[in-house]
Amino acid sequence: MALHPDFPDSPHAILDPATRWFPADEALRDTTMDKLMPPLVPQLRRKVKEFRESGYVGATDTSKSLLNWWFNTPHLLEQANGETAQFQYYFAQREALETILYLYDVVGVQDKFDLMRFDSSGAVSAGMFDETWRRFVVKMATGTGKTKVMSLALAWSFYHKLYEPESELSRNFLVIAPNIIVLDRIYKDFQGLRIFFEDPVIPDNGVDGRNWRDDFQLTLHVQDEARVTRPTGNIFLTNIHRVYSGEDIPPSPDDENTMDYFLGKRPTGATTDSKVDLGMIVRDIDELMVLNDEAHHIHDSSLAWFKSIEDIHNRLLQKGGALSLQVDVTATPKHNNGAIFVQTVADYPLVEAISQNVVKHPVLPDAPSRAKLAERQSAKYTEKYADYIHLGVIEWRKAYQEHEKMGKKSILFIMTDDTRNCDDVAEYLEGNYPELRGAVLVIHTKNNGEISEAASGKAKEELEKLRKEANEIDEADSPYKAIISVMVLKEGWDVREEIKGKLKVRKIHPEQLLSV
Repeated sequence: MALHPDFPDSPHAILDPATRWFPADEALRDTTMDKLMPPLVPQLRRKVKEFRESGYVGATDTSKSLLNWWFNTPHLLEQANGETAQFQYYFAQREALETILYLYDVVGVQDKFDLMRFDSSGAVSAGMFDETWRRFVVKMATGTGKTKVMSLALAWSFYHKLYEPESELSRNFLVIAPNIIVLDRIYKDFQGLRIFFEDPVIPDNGVDGRNWRDDFQLTLHVQDEARVTRPTGNIFLTNIHRVYSGEDIPPSPDDENTMDYFLGKRPTGATTDSKVDLGMIVRDIDELMVLNDEAHHIHDSSLAWFKSIEDIHNRLLQKGGALSLQVDVTATPKHNNGAIFVQTVADYPLVEAISQNVVKHPVLPDAPSRAKLAERQSAKYTEKYADYIHLGVIEWRKAYQEHEKMGKKSILFIMTDDTRNCDDVAEYLEGNYPELRGAVLVIHTKNNGEISEAASGKAKEELEKLRKEANEIDEADSPYKAIISVMVLKEGWDVREEIKGKLKVRKIHPEQLLSV
């Protein structure tokens, strides 16, 4: 399962479909590759390559203008230090947008039957699609910029609807996060429409005769603050449980179990009720696009979240419209049985992302050091794994020194198997390593990644502070150098790092550890 010898190192290089990674021996590339990948992806990669090389023949004028502005126009952006540097989207981000625009503008996809034309496996059937509206799934390894893809797709839909007379797209958007931590991070990008102007999402006024910046009029509504004041130009940002939760009272740090306060509830399929009545919202608007982050949370058509989206679509149908498009972005577009979402139209796998340093290689101590590791006979976690913890600290110290030279810091991340052992490790680190005294942040989570402080007895103010500290762990002025949590994290932590003057975002995720 090695990468093709011609696979490029740069994440900005245009990737030839013939050299892409696939999960088998290189000798099987010509005979097996198409059957070992998401079924729609191989053909779509080839078609989108032709679309790109043609100069986007068949796309609307609006789509051409945006694609050329995003991917064929040089962008020099001012950095925090006052200098300018060229901004360029990763090819994975580019290919995702080109594929979406190709499917809509050139192919004219309306439903699952149009998508099935690109099946390379011969095994896709109509029964594998639960939805009756347009739904495209973008598979991108964690940490490769899914939020940027969402921002580009949103802007494209807005302008397409505004400028193209026959457009069936939307200027209203429902943006879904899987939990509060991810929502907070999306909010930082979307607040004040920051990402659209700090990144070169919006073309300059005058490009191809349009007043792009003047025309980009949108209002951001967050969680239960959603209020429709005009029929178009709305972004509704919420986490999943606000869509289907039947609770009348939102989660609070005063709750006995505060996991819902931190992450939001998981889909249960029990109800389609919501604190934010999306049905009321839809009654006031005639168009809507759904952008869903970490889409693997709603894979099952029996889940209430899926039912809620289906209900929105049906309400729009009754008004003579339809849900314009659903774009899902996720690193793991799989059902419980392991089958990949058949709606997957673009794929940037983890192996390629690691090879191109979009996400960093997992660091292992050298073989002689690992050979000395031994589990001790003890019921106490820190005694049993003392060798492992110490070696981890040694490796972290090396990384910390390297990052410190560049004015950055490295974070030690230790994952345990339950919350009791989190506390044990934190006490051990602070008591045995002076540089970590007062610098260890403990996040009590269950083994499914849901934060729970029920047993800690923390006051409201302490929990508010904990949530803030968790979000700001990678800031330079954060006092914390280590995070202790449980072994399985649902979504991952974003950790920023400065490498050779370029700011990269690295997300620590179980997928990176299990797939490499």
